[in-house]
Amino acid sequence: MVAMNITIHQSYLPQDDPDAALAFYRDALGFEVRSDVGYGGLRWIVVGPAGQPDTSLVLTPPAADPGITDEERRVITEMMAKGTYAGINLATDDLDGLFEKLQAGDIEVVQEPTDQPYGVRDCAFRDPAGNMVRIQQAK
Repeated sequence: MVAMNITIHQSYLPQDDPDAALAFYRDALGFEVRSDVGYGGLRWIVVGPAGQPDTSLVLTPPAADPGITDEERRVITEMMAKGTYAGINLATDDLDGLFEKLQAGDIEVVQEPTDQPYGVRDCAFRDPAGNMVRIQQAK
């Protein structure tokens, strides 16, 4: 069997306020905006880390799939409000510096930089939609 070269190209996170999502991912984290597309009153924003053009995060309207029921939309909205619907793990080579920068803004801190028993040092924030954003020190 031939080994396959597979990479992560895009990952999706819900956002319910496109401007707030941009302020967090572009302005606070420094991600580049790759595209910003509106359709039917909804908006999909593709962002990614500078220098990594092949890796993107799609900030998508929650429950935009037409196959989702009203009850499913309600559950998704409730889970987003509690911060239990979606999340992402990021890495940096300067966790403390990034934490200080983010903490100085209007961002909800969930966990300050901590040495974890499983071998990483990380911190956690919630983005404007309530998604958990964990950031760990790159080794």
